Amino acid sequence: MERLTILISNSDSRPIYEQITSQIKNLIISGELKSGDALPSMRFLAKELRISVITTKRAYEELERGGFIETVAGKGSFVAGMNTDFIREEHLRIAEEHLQQAVDAAKSAGISKTELIGTLEMLYDDDQ
Repeated sequence: MERLTILISNSDSRPIYEQITSQIKNLIISGELKSGDALPSMRFLAKELRISVITTKRAYEELERGGFIETVAGKGSFVAGMNTDFIREEHLRIAEEHLQQAVDAAKSAGISKTELIGTLEMLYDDDQ
């Protein structure tokens, strides 16, 4: 089991368990954590992050409820086998969140939809 790099920020408005949950989800979605990979025990992660075991338990429960991990009694928690449609849907949801932020910023700056779409097309095509 590799050591997870999870950063807890006091300036983040989200609760600690949500910070843990989102970072582990991102590691799974990005492919850094693969199906079957073991996660650190709740106690170990709590000790590493200097937080309560109850907080890590809540994060793991959220991840399990979302289908990201599976917990096997006496063995630990593991990255669940994810189907590609689910992963694609999660990526799409993240992209939509970022696009919404871009739309909000453009509207507040008086940038037209045509200009914003042009910028998106330029950025998207540069990446190809």
